Amino acid sequence: MSERTTTRTIADALREAATRLRVADVAEARRDAGLLLSHAAGRERTFIITHADEELTPAQLSALRAAVARRAAGEPLQYITGRQEFYGLDFEVTPEVLIPRPETELLVETALGLLKEKGSPLVCDVGTGSGCIAVALLHARRDARALALDISPEALRVAARNAARHGVRERMLALVSDCFDALRADEYADLRFDLVASNPPYVPEGDLAGLQREVREHEPRVALTPGGDGLSVIRRLLTEAPRFLKTGGHLLLEIGFNQHEAVHAMIDPRVWTLLDIHKDLQGIPRTVALRLAE
Repeated sequence: MSERTTTRTIADALREAATRLRVADVAEARRDAGLLLSHAAGRERTFIITHADEELTPAQLSALRAAVARRAAGEPLQYITGRQEFYGLDFEVTPEVLIPRPETELLVETALGLLKEKGSPLVCDVGTGSGCIAVALLHARRDARALALDISPEALRVAARNAARHGVRERMLALVSDCFDALRADEYADLRFDLVASNPPYVPEGDLAGLQREVREHEPRVALTPGGDGLSVIRRLLTEAPRFLKTGGHLLLEIGFNQHEAVHAMIDPRVWTLLDIHKDLQGIPRTVALRLAE
């Protein structure tokens, strides 16, 4: 985009932004250009569409150029705008947290189904990140309470802001914790959950190089992979979760592409009853649903 021109109509700015993103080989360049323009101008998408002939201010144009340059360099759109929709809710996202993805909504749907007949459920979200799972569950179930655990204090701050944003902050406790470690303190000795949910890091270390540039270079590595075969955190959850579940409680895990057979082999039938491994919209086995054996 020309740095010499200080004014542009919305239509011209959108066209130039889309061209620059297309040249940078950004998928859905036109869509991203529109979202970046909406963000830079501080206007809703409907305004952008219906006011194509309105001129942007120099400040708006400068903000758009900066945002387009970041996107062209491979930074995820969500980190530039600071927002991502998940389960019908608008979440703040920062480079400290994994960007919520549509396939994780399946985990929320499954959790709500399992908790349907449970009054005032207590839920634990392990590796909460942006808080999308815990917040979505609490927003849908006004009688629920949740503990949100994450190894990253920065991530927990984002999760707390999202909880406040959606009016569930008073029902969610955020704790810095490596898996369940923080719950081993005496003050939590009697704590038992109706459901434990987790979208853990599960990408095998050898697969990182093959991820999209946006993911590989910008999303937090600790939220993507635990190293090795990618299954070490899932192993911990399968081993440690029974101590923190009520009798007949549930464990829900998101898993990666082609991991369902390996995860199935890790499930001890003396400890867990496998309810299902739900497939996402692409037909990929994605959410493992387990019940603690009686």
